[in-house]
Parts: sequence; C-alpha cells; structure tokens
Amino acid sequence: MLKYFGTDGVRGVANAGLTPEMAFKLGRDGGYVLTKDKKDGERAKVLVSRDTRISGQMLEYALISGLLSVGIEVLEVGVITTPGLSYLVRAQDADAGVQISASHNPVEDNGIKFFGSDGLKLSDAKEEEIEKLIDAPEDKLPRPSAEGLGTVTNYHEGASKYLQFIENTLPEELSGIKVVIDGANGAASALISRLFADMGVDFTTIATHPDGLNINDHVGATHTKKLQEEVVKQGAQLGLAFDGDADRCIAVDEKGNEVDGDHIMYVIGSYLADHGRLKKDTIVTTVMSNLGFTKALERRGLKNVRTQVGDRYVSEEMRANGYNLGGEQSGHVIISDYHNTGDGMLTGLHLLYVMKDTGKSLSELLSDFKEYPQRLINVPVKNKKDWKEHKRITEAINKVEEELSDEGRIFVRPSGTQSLLRVMTEAPTQELADKYCEEVAKVVEEEMGSNK
Repeated sequence: MLKYFGTDGVRGVANAGLTPEMAFKLGRDGGYVLTKDKKDGERAKVLVSRDTRISGQMLEYALISGLLSVGIEVLEVGVITTPGLSYLVRAQDADAGVQISASHNPVEDNGIKFFGSDGLKLSDAKEEEIEKLIDAPEDKLPRPSAEGLGTVTNYHEGASKYLQFIENTLPEELSGIKVVIDGANGAASALISRLFADMGVDFTTIATHPDGLNINDHVGATHTKKLQEEVVKQGAQLGLAFDGDADRCIAVDEKGNEVDGDHIMYVIGSYLADHGRLKKDTIVTTVMSNLGFTKALERRGLKNVRTQVGDRYVSEEMRANGYNLGGEQSGHVIISDYHNTGDGMLTGLHLLYVMKDTGKSLSELLSDFKEYPQRLINVPVKNKKDWKEHKRITEAINKVEEELSDEGRIFVRPSGTQSLLRVMTEAPTQELADKYCEEVAKVVEEEMGSNK
C-alpha cells in the first residue's frame, strides 16, 4: 500500500501534513521520475497549476523549485481547473502536469496530483517509484547548475485554449434554458462566465468570488443547499455545482432536487444510446453507484460495469475495454469522446445540451430512474488502513450482508483523502438503510474511532 499517495494524489493539512518541504521533494522526485527518459539534450517540460485556496502559492513555489532543481522547464498556468490542466498537458505536448488542489476538501487542506504526458493520473507503480525516492536515505538525483537548471514561463493564456476546447465539443449554442451555476469559490470561478456566455446560456452564478479562504465553504458540489434554494427562487430549469477544482459536477433539477453523478450519467448515457453513440451499450461506474442506477440501465437494455472507488480506475477500465462513458456517483463524469478525465464544466454543458435537444426537463429525463434508499456515514478513525483486521467490524458487515441478501448491500472503505472510514448501505427502505448503516458505523467507532 502506498504511503503518501491516496486515490487522488498526496493530500494533507497545508503547512502541517503537506509542508513546503514535502512539496519540494514531490517536485524534485516526481519531476525526475516523470521525465528521466528524455533524450540527452532535450529539455523536459512540465505544467503547474492550482486552485484558489490560500496555501496554493506557498506549495506551488516550493514544488516549482523542486522541478527546477532537476532541470525541468516549467509552464506556470496559474489558477485553472484540474481537467483544464489535464487537457493542456496534452495540447502543449508536455511531459507531465501537476495540479495543486484538495478538490472538495476544506480550505485548510491541500493536495498535489501528477499527470503523465497523456494527461492521465499516474499508475500505482509510478507513484510507488516516486515514494521510494522520497524515502531514500540519500538524495542522489542530478543537481545541475547554470545552464542545466530549469526555468519558469508564464502560461496563463492556457485557460482560453482550454475553454475553446470545451466549446468545440458541442454542435450548437445553448440558449433557451435558465441555469444557476455554483462555482464553489474554486478554480472554475473565473472561467464560468466566459464559457457559459460564449455558449449563449441564460445563467446566473453563486460562489464565484474566491478570497483564498471560502473555497467549498458550504457551497459547491458537496454542499448544494444554497444552489437548490436559488434554482427554485429564480424559477430556473437547471442548477450546476462544481467542486474546488471543478472535476466534479452535481446538478439540481427544476424542482430543487439534487441530481448526482449516477443520475447525470444515466441521462447522458441514455441520450448517447438513443443516438447509437454509447459504445458497447455500457456505462462504467464504481462500486459506490446506486443499485437503482444498474436496474434503470437494465430496463433500457444497457449494461453497467463497476470498478473499485476512484475515477482513475473508471478511466483505466474505459480505456482497456473501449467504453466512452463512465464516472462516479460523486460527480466525476468522463465522456471520453472528448476528454480523458472527469470535467465538471464539460459535463454540465452536455447535460444542458441533452435537455435542449430533447425538449425535456431534467426530472422528466430521470422519470425511469428509481433510486434505492441509501445511507452513508463517515467515521473519523485513527488508522484507516487496518480496518479489516478488526473481527467485530467484519462480523457486523457479514451479518448485514446475510440479512439484506439480494435486496441491498453494504460497502465499507477507507477515504482516499481523509482519516475516515466510509460506511454505506442500500436497502429496500430508508429505515433499513439507516438501521444497518448505523449498526456498522457504531461498531467501527467503538473499535477504531479517533477518540479511542
């Protein structure tokens, strides 16, 4: 198991768990691993960007110093979304990219995630190679001087190139539907108005004025209450919420109901299938997707392939078997005909396009989707990695599985970014889902709780 990298890069409390010293090491060691195969005389090129949180610049400068110390040419993109960076890595024919962001996490957290030259997140093997260098007793990497050192070039115009790319994925402009957009005070904040205005959308925004401290602060994809209220208040037909780095999109229908990633994939996937464009009639999701999603697809003659939790595992499955739509319940949606990673703004525009082209409201498009009642409890724990060694926890899980049989399920997993154990249940009724989830969560708290 990896020591520093989680499901979405290296994360921690900025200037405490994730220090400038660690950022420097990640830049130096990660930069070396990702560019060591360059031919002699060729200068490696790496793009670096961040979201709006206050610690971003501190970590960015430290990370860039590490990259420069091994002779890498750095293009400093500034504030941009994670999928924006992924796209620009490929568009600029760069060797790698690094995004400084903790996505949906609170402002005190930050993270560093790497992308290869293909714009994709790194494999476990590549991350393990970086970790070995970080923990090496002696730093034996090159230390060039003078002309061998790297340099930094400003590349803030990359944002315009990225927005043009998204616009070109749609065949027409999107007037006629009123939309409220929540930018989470994050990386998409300065991009939303430019993109949606260019596409002719009738829109208003909330949470698009970042101050370094208000990212994800009761707004965005993980906190949709304000957006739900605003959609109803304004009589809008759709609400779109992004997270701090805008690789997620959660929607709100015209009635103010939250519409998660499962629902969004169902709408877009059904539309693609109706037009003969859903490859192998299959949507790829993780094990966290609702059972109702699978059953809704089956009623349409479509299939659902599931992977372990993490959008990169969805991406790997899609590439390995030629699927073109997948994602996570949390709002990561990959439409690989256009982009190879989850992109909140691209997803939102394509959802809007389906509504316009069909002439149906979002609630109408979801009328056949009957969700199984679900409950999720996040239990703070001291050590999330050894939970399977606790016999009481595994016995409690087995008991619930036996009682639910084929009429539901229980799923327990460690968070990839926080010291939490996530307990999730699905059952025929909300009462049963709550009952089983609370039972197992109580055992987890008793066995492993952070106060123990």
